[in-house]
Amino acid sequence: MADDESTRAARLLDAQAKAERLFAEIGARGLVAPGAGERAVSDRIRDLANDLFGTTRHWHKRIVRSGPNTLMPYRENPPDRTIGADDIVFADFGPIFEAYEADFGRTFVLGDDPVKHRLRADLAEIFDAGKRFFAADPDITGAGLYAEVERLAKDAGWELGGWHAGHLVGEFPHESIEGAHTESYITPANDTPLRRTDKAGRRCHWILEIHLVDREREFGGFYEELLTL
Repeated sequence: MADDESTRAARLLDAQAKAERLFAEIGARGLVAPGAGERAVSDRIRDLANDLFGTTRHWHKRIVRSGPNTLMPYRENPPDRTIGADDIVFADFGPIFEAYEADFGRTFVLGDDPVKHRLRADLAEIFDAGKRFFAADPDITGAGLYAEVERLAKDAGWELGGWHAGHLVGEFPHESIEGAHTESYITPANDTPLRRTDKAGRRCHWILEIHLVDREREFGGFYEELLTL
């Protein structure tokens, strides 16, 4: 039997809270460290999730990227790279908690580079501004929200790194239900309202993801969590 809307919302928020705790522990335990390979760090985070929550499944590939690899959007698979002492690093994980997807991304800055630290700060600010923009317009479309996020990035001196700024999230596996349809993403081609129901009559919930890049300096950063709750 499908969960009712209040239960779905509560479980999505619980999944996100667990992901947020996971990422807090990543920082507290210093898992993102110079001299470690990206894949090794990814495996350490996977193992930590297992230790904390018994999580063994992730609904999308686990991503840890550093330095120039942070320019790459999700679909790319750059070669494994050793993290440097002055690097910027982001992690993007999609753990499944009690059949509900979390999707959470954060950026870590090693060293004192002021531009990298500014980028990390701007990620959270642009996410919050995008969420406020979404909240203010009950009829907002994917295209409309993407355009605003793109404007916010440009005003802060960055570019967006990917072709979309978020996607549907819910009960696993949502991708096998929705496929790679335009309507499943916050993208310029999606002119449908984000506030709608899916084919099963359930409220659509969305992830907002902010991928900012500086192509000249060859680095980027990433920030991702729930938009609609």
